[in-house]
Amino acid sequence: MKRNLTPDDIEPAVLGGAILGGGGGGLINEGLRSARLALEAGTPQLWSPEELSPETLSVTVALVGAPSSPQAYVRATHMLQALTQIRQAEPRIAAINTNENGAETTVNGWLQSALTGLPLLDLACNGRAHPTGLMGALGLHRVEGYRCRQAFAGGDDAHFVEGLLSGRLEEVANTVRCASVEAGGLLAVARNPVPLSLAVANGAPGAISQAIGIGRALLDGGIRAVVRHMDGNISLQGEVTGYQCQRRDGLDIGHVTFSSNAKLRFINEFMTFDVDGRRRASFPDLIMTFDEEGRPIVSAKITKGQRLTVITVPRGKLLLSSTMAMPELFEPLNRILTATPGETPL
Repeated sequence: MKRNLTPDDIEPAVLGGAILGGGGGGLINEGLRSARLALEAGTPQLWSPEELSPETLSVTVALVGAPSSPQAYVRATHMLQALTQIRQAEPRIAAINTNENGAETTVNGWLQSALTGLPLLDLACNGRAHPTGLMGALGLHRVEGYRCRQAFAGGDDAHFVEGLLSGRLEEVANTVRCASVEAGGLLAVARNPVPLSLAVANGAPGAISQAIGIGRALLDGGIRAVVRHMDGNISLQGEVTGYQCQRRDGLDIGHVTFSSNAKLRFINEFMTFDVDGRRRASFPDLIMTFDEEGRPIVSAKITKGQRLTVITVPRGKLLLSSTMAMPELFEPLNRILTATPGETPL
């Protein structure tokens, strides 16, 4: 059923989104700021997909880039600019959905819905965060002859970029990723208008409600309540002995090591979790870190000397896009992971 989003939804949505972000999906403080701004601007409505016609055209709103970049600059005006551009190109757009769950991405679309009155779908292209645009594109790269449209905006006055691109999905996605670098690290994007029936078949219906439920579990009972709610495990509690993060091609790429001979590797999101050289979890399994206060902490904000808790949730317990079963989309990630001698792929 459709309902108005309220201030009571903000913190659960952002914290639950951060957990499902698996190390990516944006920053908690920015997510809180964005959601509060949305409710100050108006009343976003969360709609279940079944309340709209399957032919309804929905557009995906997203954030693209490297959250750790100190020059990353995306504001409400950029989100609205991207949506306005793509609606001008495709006036039939009648609903909004986010691309993934994350601290910022779970609430991406709230502001656009509040300002435009468009329904915000309880649906994401993927129920967890992912590092590449194609992973949030509902398998459209497999549709012969499909030409995508993507509008984008972002950057401060010195780095501002905006545009509307049309073309083959992979080339457009790569161009937008490159544009995010020119913008200082991050862009607001509106992309790939599709019939709702396609989004439901290939995406993750119920993703936003799931994030809110996980966030409420965290607020009510801490990390242990989260792993019970998600049917996951507390897999490690230890001190960070090493941390490396490089921004490359619009992505945060690096690793975290622990005193217990454990290692996390990330490409925005945590990709692998190894203990004593043995693989314990790999993307799209959910791997997530929490600080000593029990708050989710994304990969870009980890520092040496912190004591962290690592949880894991098997992929079978998550709401996942069809793209998470498409091996060709994992090839770019495996090339990054195996570029370091001795490292193993997903």
